[in-house]
This record gives sequence, C-alpha cells and structure tokens, in this order.
Amino acid sequence: MKRNPQEPSKFDPVAEDDVSTASSGHRRLFTRAVEHACDFRDRLADRPPRPVMSPGDLQALLDGPTPEVGEDPLTVIDALSAAADPGLAGSAGSRFFGWVIGASDPVGVAADILTSAWGQNAGAYATSPAAAMAEKVAARWLLDMLRLPRECSVGFVTGATMASFVCLAAARSAVLARVGWDVEAEGLADAPRVRVFLGADVHVTILAALRYLGFGERAVRIPTDSEGSMDATALAAALNEGQGPAIVITQAGQLNTGAFDPMPAIIRTCRQHGTWVHVDGAFGLWARAVPEMANLTAGIEDADSWSTDGHKWLQLPYDSGFAIVRDSQAHRRAMSVTASYLPVVDAAEYDPGKFVPELSRRARGFAAWAQLRTLGRHGVSEMVRHHCALARRVATRLSAERGVRVLNSVHLNQVIVSFGDGALDERNALTRATIARLQADNICLAGGADWHGHWVLRLSLISSPLTETDADRLAAAILSAWRYVQREQS
Repeated sequence: MKRNPQEPSKFDPVAEDDVSTASSGHRRLFTRAVEHACDFRDRLADRPPRPVMSPGDLQALLDGPTPEVGEDPLTVIDALSAAADPGLAGSAGSRFFGWVIGASDPVGVAADILTSAWGQNAGAYATSPAAAMAEKVAARWLLDMLRLPRECSVGFVTGATMASFVCLAAARSAVLARVGWDVEAEGLADAPRVRVFLGADVHVTILAALRYLGFGERAVRIPTDSEGSMDATALAAALNEGQGPAIVITQAGQLNTGAFDPMPAIIRTCRQHGTWVHVDGAFGLWARAVPEMANLTAGIEDADSWSTDGHKWLQLPYDSGFAIVRDSQAHRRAMSVTASYLPVVDAAEYDPGKFVPELSRRARGFAAWAQLRTLGRHGVSEMVRHHCALARRVATRLSAERGVRVLNSVHLNQVIVSFGDGALDERNALTRATIARLQADNICLAGGADWHGHWVLRLSLISSPLTETDADRLAAAILSAWRYVQREQS
C-alpha cells in the first residue's frame, strides 16, 4: 500500500511521545523478516530444487515503476518475500546437487542476521573492534582445524575467487621482491616476467584471478591425468625450461572429480626452484579436517598460500571465503591501504582490513566464529566424512545399473557419470538427454559438464542436511531419468 504524501515519512521528525513507538518499528520489521525466513525453511524439504517460473513472470512480480513515494516497510518486506519465493532455488535443502553449494546452516544464518542488524564495517579495528577480534579468533580456529601453519595470516573475503586473487597478489609481491622489484610501488609495466604454471583442468576462477592481477592468459598449462591431477614430472620439466620468478597453482579437489594434485612431489620441485605454491582448495581443503584423509591431503601444509570457501563445506551463508597466506608480510604488503584519516593500529589491536582488498566490508567473522564454535573440530570432520560416504553410496548404486558409468574415483564428494555403451557421440547424446529428463522431473537438481570430451552428469554432495535417504532418492531419480531415456530410444 502506497503512503499518502501528506502523511509523515519514516524520516520525518518524531515527537518525544512517539519515540518508544518509533523505536519498536525495527522489532516488528525484523520479526516479520524472520517469520518469512522460517516459513521458507519449513517448506524447504518439499520445495522443488529448481525454480520453474519463467524469467518474464519472475521479473513481473518484482517490477514496477520507479517508486516516487515510499511504502510501509512491513508491506515492502511482505511483498519482497512473495515476489522472490517462486524464483528461489532449493540450494539450502537436501535435493540440490547441481553445484558445490553449501546449505547456509541456521547457526551461520542467525549470526549473519545479527551481523546485518549490528551494521558493522569490518574494514579496520577502529570501525568495529568486535568484528576485528571475531575474525582474529576465527582465523586461528580455522588454521588449527585445517592443520595449516599457525603463522599464516587470513583474509575474510567473499569466496574462493577473491581468496585466490588475494593469495596470488601476495605471491606476485613476494616473488618479484625476491628479484628486487617492488610491484606495489612500481607496478607491472617494466617488471620482470613472472612465470605461472597450473594444471590443464584448473578452475575458471583461477584464470579470472590471474587476469585481474595483470598476468593475462599466458600461464603454462601442465598436463593432467584422467582424474584431473597435475603431472608432477611434466611440471618439473616445464620449470627447468626457464628461470626467474614463478608461481605454481595446484588444486585440492578438482571441480568435477574431487581429485588432488600430488602435493609432496610438486612442492619438492618448487622448493628447488624457489617457486611460490598456491593451493586452490575451494572445497577440498576441508578434507584436511578428516584424519583418515591424511594420505589424500599430505603435503598441502607445505604450500605458501591456500584459498577456500566458507559457504561450501563450512555451510556459512553467502558470501564467505578465506585467503590464507604463510608470508603475512607479503599478504599485508599486497593488500594494505593507508591514509591520514585511518587510525594507526597498536600492538594489542588487530586490523582485518590489511589482508583484503576492501576498506568497506561486511563483518564475515561473526558468522564464521559462530559456525566453527557450533560444529567444533569433530563436527567439521564428521560432516566432511559423511558427505564423502554418501557420494560413494550414490556412485555404487549408479554403477550397478547397466549403461551407467561413474568416470571418477570417488575419493571426495564429487561424482561424474556418463550414460550409454555406444560410441562417444552417442553416449554424450544419451547423457544430455538423461540430464534434461532429470531436470524436468525436478525431484533432484544436477547439471552437466564437459570432462575430457565426455559430457557428464556432475554431482556435488555437500549440503549439510543430507542423509542416506536423500542420497538414495538422488540415485533413484537419476536411474528413473536414465530408464525413461532408454524407453524413448527403443
């Protein structure tokens, strides 16, 4: 309902007698928002994972002329909830397997609600001492759970894309400083060339971070095996072909297969060449929390930097990521901004803005602190272990069906599947048809990808609420879609 222009606005002066009434407005507003949020979560298990309303219809629900006169805030929140609902994916539920997306655990969401209500800018200690110290403590817990060096600095960023950007900026600073070049002062125009090496199956966000940092698309791509793991011998040969500052980017958890690069061999070679080693561990780095996965994650702790997401396996609400750097001076040098109006931080304080690009930033440490404290080391370990077991369960069931092939060794939570027994083109067509049918059924959501010339169904089992029943429903939905395609082909 639109407000009459003659009526008082929320920004008009408030009479003294009305102060208590006005100050209670936020309580009614926040309560209404929480009610809508709870209603959404209450219905999440029965919600189709993929929104089916057309883009035009969705826009029509939210569209309208530019507002000239403000409306009642409660009415606006109700309208937002109603208009957005048909276009909300079920990514926080137990039927969503399309991408590596966590479930926004209620504890993290609750802490995030407080974060928004508190309205803190976590750009410096002075702007929010509590936010700064929450990040400092959460960073220490994070390093401990992931068994990474205690001397590392941690930047709380939006996700693994920006985490990689931050880590590679620190890497650029460090390797150029070793040859006498101050990139922060002199820039890149006349700088010595930095050689960059990465696996052929690198994640696209790494390529984006390299472009943002001025490296372009000149990185040397090292061959990988059928699982997407980098060939350490080929890397050694490539490093031997030149000299000068270099960065090697490895993977802990390939996007499709979940595979890890052979870290011990790679890092031994890199140490011989004085090369910076970065680990893209957007989700796979969390395997470090599981003791029995020690062989899979061995050697990762010897790298120089690591990027990972908080909104994947830690189940934090979007957005959350961590840039972890062993050389905190290089980290700080690459990210710091100074100005006369920014307070000097004394020894007892902590300035989280020195490890991230933004000066104005969300206080992400509160939700991370709450989630890590709620789960604890045991909870994180058990969650990762559980999801990996469910991935193996799904893979085993699918593999038992004629014409269904699981193409990766399921060491983590990722499963890739192809359908059919004929030539490659025929298998790819059948796989596309099966994916299309699965998505049309909308019982569970999963998507496709190109894997070494094979079109595959890719599954990510990473949502915190998942149970064996959910995994069995996923397998049944996939097999039902495959059988439908077979009937259509006959």
